[in-house]
Amino acid sequence: MLSRVAPWLASRNGTGLGVRVLGSADTLALRELASEDVVANVFILSHLDSTGTAAPTSGGASIFGVFDDTTLLGACWAGANLVPVQLDPGLAGYVANAAHQTGRRYASIFGPAVTVLALYSRFEQLGHSAHEVRSQQPLLTISGKPTTSPNPSLTFGRMEDFDRILPACAAMFEEEVGYSPFLGGQEFYSRRVAGLIRQGHSLVHIDATGTVVFKAELGAVTPDVTQVQGVWMNPELRGRGQSAGYMAAVVNLSRTFAPVTSLYVNDYNAKARATYERVGFEQVGTFATVLF
Repeated sequence: MLSRVAPWLASRNGTGLGVRVLGSADTLALRELASEDVVANVFILSHLDSTGTAAPTSGGASIFGVFDDTTLLGACWAGANLVPVQLDPGLAGYVANAAHQTGRRYASIFGPAVTVLALYSRFEQLGHSAHEVRSQQPLLTISGKPTTSPNPSLTFGRMEDFDRILPACAAMFEEEVGYSPFLGGQEFYSRRVAGLIRQGHSLVHIDATGTVVFKAELGAVTPDVTQVQGVWMNPELRGRGQSAGYMAAVVNLSRTFAPVTSLYVNDYNAKARATYERVGFEQVGTFATVLF
């Protein structure tokens, strides 16, 4: 594993700073760091809840930590994507250098906008070009009851509906990022969708004809916060004013896991932003996503 071969990936250069891959002994420090902002860091906190460790995963994902001597200053998940954790933009270059040295390719960088853009700036210098940069994505939360009536048809997805839910998820993915999640094979994405259903993190309305009308997922879940992802309304049923009712239902169902519901949205998606505002979401920060 990388942590055994090259535990320190950036020289100190007289600054006292260094980067290394985190291990199990760093778990508490990482959790304390991420808990400084439980909304922005719900992804990594959810990972720690499910695995119990900051050590590299069996699938090859790891977490870089930036240290001043023994003090963890910031971190960054490095799996299929890069996800910074309380990482000061001024330290982003250390992580970018370490991530580049692994030789692996990343599908995206996402998280707090200033840090994500700082990471990408260094990645550009290292020869990595983005397919798209979404620099302004309002990070929204709601902690009370939704301000519009929920649609009672939304419910938790069931495995017996997997063959209906999977195509809807794939359609949403392709619409959002511009390519099919099945490129290179269907197995990985299928396992991801099935896992969300089994965890009770898939929310869907399938009508009497077997058509998926609306769906969303709870992509990250902790006792404090859920993060909604994959919001999708069947294109044939758009423009009828139904989205707010479904999103209100998403909030109510997600509150069975945590008191705060969060999501981030592209700033140019005026219709979605209006829907979220109608439901009662408020902006608490700004994310960015870099797609490679």
